[in-house]
Amino acid sequence: MTLLHPARDQIELVDVLAALGHPVRARIVRGLASGEERFCGSLLPGVPKSTLTHHWRVLRESGVIRQRPEGRKLYITLRRADLDARFPGLLDLFLSEPPPPMPTAPEDHPAEADHH
Repeated sequence: MTLLHPARDQIELVDVLAALGHPVRARIVRGLASGEERFCGSLLPGVPKSTLTHHWRVLRESGVIRQRPEGRKLYITLRRADLDARFPGLLDLFLSEPPPPMPTAPEDHPAEADHH
């Protein structure tokens, strides 16, 4: 399994802001703020796997997270060093704000939920 991650110098602010702007992705990032690598399945229990897969892809392709396969599992980490180098203070500011409320039914269709 090959997962594409942008290089540090390819991470764009507009992509990071768009990724952080969705409540589910905001919760994922907050869950990774400690810097520890986490099993993807341990984040946001109760959210459908298909929904989480979509949000992980958006976060990964924007440069916010790194996913690492190990066997049949995926592990996820926040790319704090890369984000701090590209956009100093952005993550600290984001994490200092209260989290947005979690969405309800539209999450069954993640592609549609991104267009609000």
